[in-house]
Amino acid sequence: MLPFELISKHGDHEQVVFCHDKDSGLKAIIAIHNTTLGPALGGTRMWNYKNEEEALVDVLRLSKGMTYKAAAAGLNLGGGKAVIIGDPKTQKSEALFRNFGAFVNSLNGKYITAEDVGTTVQDMTYVFMETPYVTGIPVSFGGSGDPSPYTAHGVLMGVKAAVHYKLKTDSLKDVRVAVQGLGNVGSHLVEYLVKEGAKVVIADIDQDKAKALAAKYNLEVVDPDKIAAVECDVFAPCALGAVINDQSLPNLKCKVIAGGANNQLAEDRHGDALRELGILYAPDYVINSGGLMNVFVELEGYSSERAYEKTQQVYNSLIEVFKIADAENISNQKAADRLAERRIKSIGQLRTHHHGRTARPFTTLKEMTTRQK
Repeated sequence: MLPFELISKHGDHEQVVFCHDKDSGLKAIIAIHNTTLGPALGGTRMWNYKNEEEALVDVLRLSKGMTYKAAAAGLNLGGGKAVIIGDPKTQKSEALFRNFGAFVNSLNGKYITAEDVGTTVQDMTYVFMETPYVTGIPVSFGGSGDPSPYTAHGVLMGVKAAVHYKLKTDSLKDVRVAVQGLGNVGSHLVEYLVKEGAKVVIADIDQDKAKALAAKYNLEVVDPDKIAAVECDVFAPCALGAVINDQSLPNLKCKVIAGGANNQLAEDRHGDALRELGILYAPDYVINSGGLMNVFVELEGYSSERAYEKTQQVYNSLIEVFKIADAENISNQKAADRLAERRIKSIGQLRTHHHGRTARPFTTLKEMTTRQK
């Protein structure tokens, strides 16, 4: 399929930029999906795509997802994403990332980047040499560093919202939570849950990691293949996506699904199936938006306390999602989409009303941060 056909097939993107530098070998695509709420923020993924079409489809899909994530999180940000075509193990260089930074800079703040799969804080430091429109840079540069504690804190807020809504309690004491995946987000979540007095069951493909965490907090460890079928109040997927699928659905023994993993539903219909089973699902892009909130605070002038405070918004957003789903008798996934779409529409109408046209609200980071405070 030709590039313009692919772009029109994958949603109403405002701008798609192809970036090429022969000397450094840079081949990148920046996709800006929607800037109604604010500048498009989303990470840069470096991946060895099979071909350029695969890279374009990925960046179009991911950028649209970021629009919904930022809108549902209540942030004044739009959705964007970038992909660099290449092997992150062998094809990285300072020149490549600085060239990419120059392309980001040419967009004058319409797109703000960050690290993602295949890119690191060091890579973003090179980008930062060419543009201020980058987040997730090291603390020494005035950045926020590792976002995972904030993502995990947002997930904790989401677990609390779901437990309040489904189990009618505001305490996690003795609530049984099965955590799948003990990466950066999963292990921080376990720590938060233990402090709240929850009964935590854990699993990870890295047995040593699971045993070490279990020993530290006196936790029960189960086989990674069996964690989704553990009898519990809350199942918290924090590993790979597509955990809720035709195979796992009949074996679920939880009342709530609330975890940090992306794309937890293998297909949208699995969200409808969870509703039929009476299992309350916290849509992934709402519950795991704490990391995005953290980098948003970085744009204002970073404060760790304000970032933690911001992640409490996950609780309110999810309660709203649950209410929409019940009122309209739809899956929570669809309810999250509606929450995001309604916010974009209402703010878009407000701007049209006041400006006579839909205007992008910020032109520079400085203007943006001044107006946010």
